Amino acid sequence: MRQKTDRTTRYEAGVAGAFANAGLKRIEQVASSKAWPRLDYLLAVTVGALLLIGLVMVYSSSFYMASQLQEAPTYYLTRQLLGAAIGLVFLLALAWMDYAYLRNISIPLLVVVLGTLALVLIVGQARYGAMRTLMNGSFQPSEVAKLAVVIYMADWLASKEDKIRNVSYGLIPFGVIIGLIAGLIVLEPNFSTALLIVATSGIMFFVAGAELRQLIGGGAVFAATFALLIMNSTHGRERITSFTQMLSDPSHTSFQLQQSLIAIGSGGLLGHGLGTSQQKLGYLPLPHSDSIFAVLGEEMGLIGCLIVVGLFAVLAYRGFKIAAQASDVFGALLAAGATSWIVLEAAFNVAAMTGLMPFTGIPLPFISYGRSALVASMAAVGILLSVSRGTRRSNRSSRQGNAAFDFGRRDGRSRVSRTGSR
Repeated sequence: MRQKTDRTTRYEAGVAGAFANAGLKRIEQVASSKAWPRLDYLLAVTVGALLLIGLVMVYSSSFYMASQLQEAPTYYLTRQLLGAAIGLVFLLALAWMDYAYLRNISIPLLVVVLGTLALVLIVGQARYGAMRTLMNGSFQPSEVAKLAVVIYMADWLASKEDKIRNVSYGLIPFGVIIGLIAGLIVLEPNFSTALLIVATSGIMFFVAGAELRQLIGGGAVFAATFALLIMNSTHGRERITSFTQMLSDPSHTSFQLQQSLIAIGSGGLLGHGLGTSQQKLGYLPLPHSDSIFAVLGEEMGLIGCLIVVGLFAVLAYRGFKIAAQASDVFGALLAAGATSWIVLEAAFNVAAMTGLMPFTGIPLPFISYGRSALVASMAAVGILLSVSRGTRRSNRSSRQGNAAFDFGRRDGRSRVSRTGSR
């Protein structure tokens, strides 16, 4: 009996030792970061830097206006910090979630966004000559529409596969869907956001494998329709007329653009210092929002502007690299759409502030004041990080199966390989 007890004890000790060794190995794996897919730290740091610059510039550009209108210098900063906190929650949740689950909510999310876009035309609050917000200005549906369109179009385009090159399966339904969304936004009116959504969707359509002649034909129809809408809108016609007059005679440029160019030009190389902008004192329209890049140029100079532009260039590089290395077509389209949206929006804002395109009311992502825009942009970054994590996980389990871009497509295949799609 004693011998049997000894054997049982030795057996239990052996089992316990095996489990202990296995546990130690598991701890070593986690400690060496081999067990869990890591985040794209360069992308995360880049967005963090843009967000930090944005918070500083929101306070610097708004404290005088907030003191005059709200009797609290930190009024806009406090609200932007709340938006950043909410955005961070969405970013982290989406970053650690499997992006494939977004396919389950793409249609309901788009339906909700279409409903809110219609609702804002009926009961929305008028701000700056447009019906764009709900809940006393706290929620702007067109900002969420950007995110919803990227998710839905990634799902829709991935499901079409090679049929995307068929006009009846690809171009026509694509035009109807995007036309409906853009049309509701144009009615606010908000031409710049509508243009951004169409441009982002067009890039995704191209990446998914659309024929070049489809894009040219669809682009021509869109351009003609957009031009007709602008010329029949007093607001849009004034912006275009002012821009064309500036091209022929710079002295006839609009008041907003004049003040923006004065602010950027007076900043010189290094700027006058944070908080010292003079153009924000009643000259620049919405210095804490649409015109914040001009305030940045005046206070931080050319160097500050180049740093911000450089950070967006890094974001573009990392975003499109994530798209190119994605483990499936849906992930590739998600990453390409999110990156295109953020980069195009930044380009539109900078171009408008420097006179390279008509003056528009579009924010500078992560920098401009606006909680809806900030939360939506941070959610898009969370999706990018999720796609990146999925790629790293796939690369550890298999060295093949990633989606890959092929812009040449000389043999007629899609620009994104269908290998590894799920």
